[in-house]
Amino acid sequence: MTRLQHHSIIVVLCLSAWTLMQAQVKEKPSWHTEFLYGISAEANDFFPERDPQFSLILGMSQRIELAGKTQAQSPKIGLLGMYTDLGNKELLGHSYALIPYVSFPVFGKRWSGSQMQFGLGGAYFDTRFDPETNFFNQAVTTDLTWAFRASIHQRLFTHRYGTLDAGLVYNHQSNGHTKLPNQGLNSFLLSLRQTWHGPLTQRIAQAATSVDDYKLKYERSSKRTGSMDQLPSGPQEYLEMRFGYGLNVLALAFNDLRPVRTFAITWGKTHKGYLRWGLGAFYRFYQHYHDYIQGNESLVRPGQEFESFRVNPRRYGSNFGLHLNGEVLLGHFGVSTQLGLNLYKPAYGIDWRINEGWDYPPRELPPNWVLGEYNTKYQLKKHLSTRLGLRYYLFDTRSVNRGQTGSPIETIRVNPFIGGHINANLGQADFSELSFGMIIHLGNSKP
Repeated sequence: MTRLQHHSIIVVLCLSAWTLMQAQVKEKPSWHTEFLYGISAEANDFFPERDPQFSLILGMSQRIELAGKTQAQSPKIGLLGMYTDLGNKELLGHSYALIPYVSFPVFGKRWSGSQMQFGLGGAYFDTRFDPETNFFNQAVTTDLTWAFRASIHQRLFTHRYGTLDAGLVYNHQSNGHTKLPNQGLNSFLLSLRQTWHGPLTQRIAQAATSVDDYKLKYERSSKRTGSMDQLPSGPQEYLEMRFGYGLNVLALAFNDLRPVRTFAITWGKTHKGYLRWGLGAFYRFYQHYHDYIQGNESLVRPGQEFESFRVNPRRYGSNFGLHLNGEVLLGHFGVSTQLGLNLYKPAYGIDWRINEGWDYPPRELPPNWVLGEYNTKYQLKKHLSTRLGLRYYLFDTRSVNRGQTGSPIETIRVNPFIGGHINANLGQADFSELSFGMIIHLGNSKP
């Protein structure tokens, strides 16, 4: 487990917990219990045989206030703890996850009671890959991993003690390409969830005095600055600048962590204070690619495919491209995604050749070693990148301030943020990243 990956996951969890405490809510926190039952896909050839897996979950959530949204339309943010028996105690063991999440109503009025949920957090595994004693469990190589969850739930009925719903869940855990092998664990599960609204929940909620304290503070401040319902309805232009520091490994023979440094700039618009999209450009520098070229390794030596890269290791270790960003803003909290188009990433060819050929490539590749073939999958992964993670903003993204003379309401002009993200080559983990930056609003919203 790397220090950066550990810190990234801790940042995500801490920011999410802080968001729950600071969120402007419309109701008391609700608690739920959930039971999951299903299967995990084979991570690699000869993956250990296993029984169906099951999970037990305890979670809490709060509905947050967004301008122009009714209670039924408002999203929720929450935090869940999950215990999982992976179906083979000796070779797969158990996992313990803590996942902050956001859920949204879906299908509108046509199909009430449906919710979609997305979460990103961390998981601890008590059993993992070992080259001597557990070689065929290549799904989990580190004790602590990223944990991603996506699910859809449908309310079945409401009773005296709360609400019962059923759902479909997809869980994914991997270490973000910080140690190989990193096949990841993918699980497909059925869910039965009970949200509690009885006397016990009421007593728990009464203990959450911090929520009431914040409400009182908010009501007082609203008299000075106007309520959240006064947020501008028109789109607001913004400029974003972001710096990041990531870590990854190159291959089994180059399984040490080296940095990936990133910079991105984005222009876009924020709609109604909680939906943000943007277009921009990014630059990344991969230390592993640079060092492989500068170190005169197998594939860059005279007569080899990439020998021309030795002329300028820094140039060929670089990557730049364009990206499309999307983000859901929930107070201090943001769930951000990115789809990127790599215009220049020449050293990915080295990466592909080493990792997609014969298994367990050595550092010194023999002349007859079969390398990865260039195909459609290679072209897609070389040119398309993805990014998923959480951000914490210094100022509430719904905060508003009036001008001294009663001018139109404006958002805070500059809002710094910090975040933790997983970056991928079309879904295959590339590197884990800590980032920081700022949002600069360029002007008032349009009426």
